This record gives sequence, C-alpha cells and structure tokens, in this order.
Amino acid sequence: MYLTINRFRVRPGQEAAFEEIWTSRESKLPDLDGFIEFHLFRGASTEEATIYLSHTLWRDRAAFDAWAKSQNFRGSHKAVRAHSDIYLGPPELECYASVQTIRK
Repeated sequence: MYLTINRFRVRPGQEAAFEEIWTSRESKLPDLDGFIEFHLFRGASTEEATIYLSHTLWRDRAAFDAWAKSQNFRGSHKAVRAHSDIYLGPPELECYASVQTIRK
C-alpha cells in the first residue's frame, strides 16, 4: 500500500471555508484504479493556524502516480488552488510505502 499525506496550514477564521471547499467538491477518486480511501482530518488550532491533513491510501505508488499525472487530478484541485488566500503557504506532501500491515 501507498499513503500520501498533505499537510495544510489554514489561516485562523478560515476553517469553515476550507472545509466547505473540500467537502463540496466532486471527487473522482472512487472511480480510479488502485484508490482505496481518502480522509480529511482537522488537527490542532493555534493563534497562527489550524492544521489539516488529507490522507489518501492507494494500492501502490504506480496507482498514485497515475492519478497525480491525470486530467482528473488537475480538475479536482482547481477549486482548492483558487482559494490560496486561506492557506499559510502551500501544502506539504509526504508519501509513504507500506512496510507492515496488521488487521483485526
């Protein structure tokens, strides 16, 4: 499995706008080969920012790379980029390959 994480720093008072952008956009992820699941998490808030993490789980890196190079990827990120004023800088992407899995 392959996990991608984007870390967003959102300006104070812009949390509702950020969440609306993400929860109201049309997602094509469930239609993609190799996609497993997506989560958007809200973290701690300080005077400086509220932290959000988006986690996307893929079958493997090749599936993620195919998504990242697709027209669907560009289209789904247009609305997010159009509101860059609510962010404190660009998101920070982290990618991880699975080493071990334990399930219930």
